[in-house]
Amino acid sequence: MTTLDRFDTSGLEVLSPADCLRLLESVTLGRLVYTVGALPVVRLVNFVVDADSVVFASADGEKLRAAERGDIVAFEADTVDLERQLGWTVTSVGHLSVVPADEAEQLAREIRLRSWAPLPSPRLIRLGIESVTGRRLLPWAQRPHD
Repeated sequence: MTTLDRFDTSGLEVLSPADCLRLLESVTLGRLVYTVGALPVVRLVNFVVDADSVVFASADGEKLRAAERGDIVAFEADTVDLERQLGWTVTSVGHLSVVPADEAEQLAREIRLRSWAPLPSPRLIRLGIESVTGRRLLPWAQRPHD
């Protein structure tokens, strides 16, 4: 990737898939984007990255039904520092699935997943990352200039 290819037309740094996954692993709160009745829905979820997937917990409801159907969804996480005008955003796309109970029990012992909202009878849901893209706003001195 050349220096010019490293930035988009807005001057944001285009991140590699490896950088995107590393940044996703650095935060615990993201946004799941899916559809209900053909309309977009965005929900905050606490998550962990497990290899090439995002794992989060859900109670009964639309997220769980989307996972049971294997819906294609988007997932976004970011960090923004408004004072210093720095930040990044990563978006991944893939199919949802419900983690089988036996695997969920093992996975729950290995990961530290906490929900920001109380969940009665939570089930683990996996988003298999099929594509991941990201952008980062660098300090002014590191940005491309005309």
